[in-house]
Amino acid sequence: MSTLLFTLGRWSFRHPWRVLVSWLLILVIAGGGALLLNKGTDNSFTIPGTEAQEGLELLNRTFPQASGTSAQLVIVAPDGQSVREQPFSDAIAGAVSDFGDLSDDVLAVTDPFDEMVSGLVSEDERAAIVRVQFDGEATAVSAETKDSLTAVSDGLRDELPDGTQIALGGDLFSASIPALSIVEVVGVLIALFVLIVTFRSFAVSWFPLVSALIGVALATALIFVATQFTSVSATTPLLSVMLGLAVGIDYSLFIAARHQDQVRAGMDPEESAARSTGTAGSSVAFAGITVLIALIGLGFAGIPFLTTMGIAAAVAVAIAVVVAVTLTPALLGFVGARVAGWRRRPGRARRAAARPRRSFSERWVRGVTRHPLVTTIAVVAGLGVVAIPAASLTLALPNAGVQPPSSEARQAYDLTAEHFGAGANGPLIMTGTIVTSTDPLTLMQDIGDDIAQIPGVKEVALATPNETADTGLVQIVPETAPDSPETADLVRELRAQHDRLLDEYGVDLKVTGFTAVGIDISDRLGEALLPFGVFVVGLSLILLTIVFRSIWVPIKAALGYLLSVLAAFGAVAAVFEWGWFADLLHVTREGPVISFMPIILMGVLFGLAMDYEVFLVSRMREDYVHGRRARGGRADRLTAVGAVRSGFTSSARVVTAAAVIMFAVFAAFVPEGDSSIKPIALGLAVGIAVDAFLIRMTLVPAVMALLGEKAWWMPRWLDRILPHFDIEGEAVERELSLRDWPERNTSAALVGEDVTLYADHDATASILSAATFRVEPGESLVATHVDPRVGRAFAHAVSGRLRIDDGRLRVGGHLLPERAAWVRAHVGLALLDGAADPIGELRAAVAGGTAILVVEGLDALTGSDRDQAAAVLRDAASELDERHAGAGALTVVAVARREHAVLDILADARRAAPHSLPLTGRAPSAPEPDPSHPTPEVIPS
Repeated sequence: MSTLLFTLGRWSFRHPWRVLVSWLLILVIAGGGALLLNKGTDNSFTIPGTEAQEGLELLNRTFPQASGTSAQLVIVAPDGQSVREQPFSDAIAGAVSDFGDLSDDVLAVTDPFDEMVSGLVSEDERAAIVRVQFDGEATAVSAETKDSLTAVSDGLRDELPDGTQIALGGDLFSASIPALSIVEVVGVLIALFVLIVTFRSFAVSWFPLVSALIGVALATALIFVATQFTSVSATTPLLSVMLGLAVGIDYSLFIAARHQDQVRAGMDPEESAARSTGTAGSSVAFAGITVLIALIGLGFAGIPFLTTMGIAAAVAVAIAVVVAVTLTPALLGFVGARVAGWRRRPGRARRAAARPRRSFSERWVRGVTRHPLVTTIAVVAGLGVVAIPAASLTLALPNAGVQPPSSEARQAYDLTAEHFGAGANGPLIMTGTIVTSTDPLTLMQDIGDDIAQIPGVKEVALATPNETADTGLVQIVPETAPDSPETADLVRELRAQHDRLLDEYGVDLKVTGFTAVGIDISDRLGEALLPFGVFVVGLSLILLTIVFRSIWVPIKAALGYLLSVLAAFGAVAAVFEWGWFADLLHVTREGPVISFMPIILMGVLFGLAMDYEVFLVSRMREDYVHGRRARGGRADRLTAVGAVRSGFTSSARVVTAAAVIMFAVFAAFVPEGDSSIKPIALGLAVGIAVDAFLIRMTLVPAVMALLGEKAWWMPRWLDRILPHFDIEGEAVERELSLRDWPERNTSAALVGEDVTLYADHDATASILSAATFRVEPGESLVATHVDPRVGRAFAHAVSGRLRIDDGRLRVGGHLLPERAAWVRAHVGLALLDGAADPIGELRAAVAGGTAILVVEGLDALTGSDRDQAAAVLRDAASELDERHAGAGALTVVAVARREHAVLDILADARRAAPHSLPLTGRAPSAPEPDPSHPTPEVIPS
């Protein structure tokens, strides 16, 4: 990964215009697609497999008048007047008629004065509700129909006396459409200010912002393109903007900051851009992958709209990563050496040199590591207190009650609650098949009377069969609001009565309605939190164990992440449940937060927390390894603590800037943000601040100091079986340090120095020990062995199929294991020993004109197979020579137990093509074959 990013960063730096124009062209194409294909977002929520959804599907088939969305007009007469009197009664009757004539989408209009309906006129007769039922979900109702509804409402308002309150609301208007505001722009400006201070350069400070904005615009365009093919909730684009903007700025910041530090240290800008993309870019890729996995993991809940939301957010993060590792080095290419920014004034620089002072980060980490136990206890206890409100956190889907008071839908919600009770805003429906009943009217009346006695039910507004008398419906008005925990308890109680009602009335009743659907979604999300949490924490343990080759570092990181999550939950509950700072943050109504807040917060915060963990701890590990090497491979507590301090000081500036930017971007969505986004944004802002400043920059160095050198302990057997993931560009650093080995731009086909392979899980037992060899193009190497495992391991190693454990190995000019992908693609490998068709294996290995061939088992061939093998090698050499106009030469590495049999085959190939396969004599000083490892043998001329 790091070597690929190194090459990509160098190319982008050299061709900045190509990269920038390419991204802008992609953005224009995506924007055009969004304009052409956008079908609009969908605020309807469905959850397949639940009782509420099954009930809605039953109503769709048999009782469509009650299955679609609805709007309701609330009319409240002035004090002392009644809606049953003139002029209210005639005006309301006229409105009912006008609503019925609006469009074909209107299935029914309920007259509040209809004798068959109850509950639509308040007890004091001051208020009435006109309910309009539509065919299908809210998204199926056209904008023209909504405008017509508003026109009828406005006409009624003009017709009635002054002091009359009229508001249009209901399910059709319960979901607000999220939109950006000027406050989000303030967050971006804060991020720009932080970037200017961090880089000390006006030009460079724009680069992370430009990268993030291009990535966000592209992701948003693709989301609207996706509406052509799938249902996308209205919250999804805004969530993607929030995440894409935050991570896009941070990811570009990491690369640009590393580049600026290297240029200031005297490195060539092109080399620095490539190295920054290979090192910091690897960390960015790792962080992005963790966020992607966590967001895609939102599918754990099994809720389609949440899965879509997670995938869309993951796409935004993936685009942010790709833009960061391509566009950032390209933008850096525009400024060249000017990336260093302005320098301190000479007088200030001389004073600083005369009176050297420790930086704040150095003083901070020294204080933290000097008293690590006290620091650890203080941070854990403090965050434990902050997390206390999390115990009272309740979840629900948003409704009109959380919209701003200026919203007409919110006014209708409040007027309904005031005059008809809070439960009138979210009636429940029980429905079932009654086809076997001989008296459906009496049956439904009896069921309605029975349900009305259940605690929590305010009244049964309607209990009736449909027109064909095969489906019954009971409309229930709860005593509490739709998002109240008591309403959720009522739904569970009604379902608990299922068996009793079935035995008594013979009807299989299901509890449904939009309120029940919201409760089912909240319950499903609550059930998914634990497995999702186990998935995220388990993932963090595995990934960090692979990255840091340690047991304690991942455990400490995972526990710190859990503390951050609990603190974020506590802050959200304190504001939205307890009402702390509610006015300051423009929280219009206290109560439950949106159902998917916890699972989204856990997923996003996981990736960002791992980002800071990697950036800080990887520098600590790097300094620890260097310190241990300086002490001859020994390490003690002083070495470990010193590495914690130096690693922290090296990376604190960039992590601080990144965290402040993240906090500013997320916090900007809180004051004026959509009601669905507010709690998510607040939780992420608090979570980022807690995780960056209290967990990663306070608790982590304290715990690392407590652990000392034990922080880097890991069982040897576990180290052997875990894959390697280079997130800090160690491969790039190794390639650069060995670019002059054995000489710069070496012409050798293969060269190895002390190449060592260990036996599985045992670093003390080597199957190949310190093999040293060099083969020029066209030469052949015969490696002999006694144990077939040794030969096969050597064959896999020099062909890039097996990672070497120690030493240096370069094949075709490419260093292993860093360039193993190239070697595997360009070096042929033929394993003939035991093959069913050895000649076919050999032909497949040389297909494509490979210049280096590794073949095992040539000595096992007999008879005609030996002649055919020589012919295959001869033809391959000739083809290579022709392809390269006489400059091509086939290099053969033969692994065998009997070298003379191999020499005979190679000699036959030489006689057939003497110029294409040059062979040289054995060096007289060559050592005798050692059976413990392959020995380089040279073919006699």
